[in-house]
Amino acid sequence: METFEWYSKLLKPAWAPPSWIFGPVWSVLYIMILISFGMVFVKSWRKELSFLIALPFILNLLFNFAFTPLQFGLRSNLLAAVDILLVLVTLIWSMVSIFPHYSWITYIQIPYLLWVSFATVLQLTITGLNWKQ
Repeated sequence: METFEWYSKLLKPAWAPPSWIFGPVWSVLYIMILISFGMVFVKSWRKELSFLIALPFILNLLFNFAFTPLQFGLRSNLLAAVDILLVLVTLIWSMVSIFPHYSWITYIQIPYLLWVSFATVLQLTITGLNWKQ
């Protein structure tokens, strides 16, 4: 079964957005992530920021990039649900850790936080609805 076919057959809440919306939203978010996370990584590389401040950003990217292989490669709603919770936690951690140093990086993450919060609720709902499948 093709990945799209598998995903389309999952039970989803009535408020789930259409699949086509995810690409454009993530495209915009990834541009904002590139700019803000890139600044953190450059400042950390130059020793202007502690590695401990960069750590949640690194973990966030790892968990973010792991979502698609977990959800669509392994077709595991449960692993994807755990992963998206880790994305949310590391995003909040990164926003809190960078705020005293570069508050604009925290502010630019607000759309990402809103989307990940929504995606977390959506993934947890899909996981619950499809628990026995």
